[in-house]
Amino acid sequence: METLESKKDMPKYRATELLLKYGITPTQQRIEIANILFARPQHVSAEQVLAQLNCEQQKASKATMYNTLGLFARKGLIREIIVDPTKVFYDSNTNDHHHFYNVDTGELSDIDEGHMLVSNLPAPPEGTVAERVDIIYRVRNAEAGSDTSQ
Repeated sequence: METLESKKDMPKYRATELLLKYGITPTQQRIEIANILFARPQHVSAEQVLAQLNCEQQKASKATMYNTLGLFARKGLIREIIVDPTKVFYDSNTNDHHHFYNVDTGELSDIDEGHMLVSNLPAPPEGTVAERVDIIYRVRNAEAGSDTSQ
């Protein structure tokens, strides 16, 4: 599991300004959650953010955590990455990019921009427009001594 850095890396006034920029009312819990999410570029689960909040003596319920992360994602402040029906990550990097997901370790990591070219996409169904293409490239750990070239 990825370790989160201290939320003290982001001044509270900066988190408040960021929330206001995205049309989000800056409550104390939202500011604290934003401080954790934007301490550095990272992919975190709601449980990781909740654990970090509780370690820092800030208390929030699981419902508040999910509601806040959902709000942040709907407003475009973070990206919600659903790797399977039971595992959701929240990405502080909202730029267009794709991900590797290691099914053995549960780790999500960025694929460097420019390393994937997506072309020849079909036209979206009538009455819709394309929003974004998200690619999750699932990988697993190579077993020692196995030949993966076959």
